[in-house]
Amino acid sequence: MILLPVLFAVMFLGMQAALYFHARTVAIAAAQEGARAAGAEHGEAAEGTRAADAFVAEAGGDDVLRDATATADRTTTTATVTVRGISLSVIPGWNPVVHQSATVPVERVTAP
Repeated sequence: MILLPVLFAVMFLGMQAALYFHARTVAIAAAQEGARAAGAEHGEAAEGTRAADAFVAEAGGDDVLRDATATADRTTTTATVTVRGISLSVIPGWNPVVHQSATVPVERVTAP
């Protein structure tokens, strides 16, 4: 009787950790996908944002990463995409925020 609440607490913490790390993995994969699209030779920052948003939607959307937003920045040498959202939570009142970013070099033609 005394150990049952402890067992439930451990189960809920384990489930929460799994949900958080899954959301984190989806966010970094979306950021990498968006950075690859933005860093393409003729790519743009908007393409990176669209690719990251599409990846999150395909990976489960709000069922995995709630209120996900992607932002992109492309300079002459690098393309960076950042994905931010809220992981699902089984613990009432706690909404863990996920924030992942990926940077790739911009593809460009150079002289041999």
